[in-house]
Amino acid sequence: MKSVQESLSQPWSGNKKVSATATIRLKFSRKEQLSAIYKALEPETRTGLTVRSKVKVKREDKTLTLIFEARDTAALRAALNSYLHWVLLTKDVLDTMKTF
Repeated sequence: MKSVQESLSQPWSGNKKVSATATIRLKFSRKEQLSAIYKALEPETRTGLTVRSKVKVKREDKTLTLIFEARDTAALRAALNSYLHWVLLTKDVLDTMKTF
């Protein structure tokens, strides 16, 4: 899994209260792993962690894209930490299952 981080200049929701954004792209070597991680994260984007941040998850080929919007940098950092932790946790579980 490789990552590339970039920031967006405009929020994707059009919400003027958004002051912090980030985009993370993770490239996977196996589409099966990407699909499992996407399926684990996608329901979380519908409910949202808090009203202070939103996350959109996209997948294309072997790339998972996480797009974050937040009202402030603390909320952005919290959302980034949560989602990246879930990605690593799911990847570790998949890798462990592969060894059995």
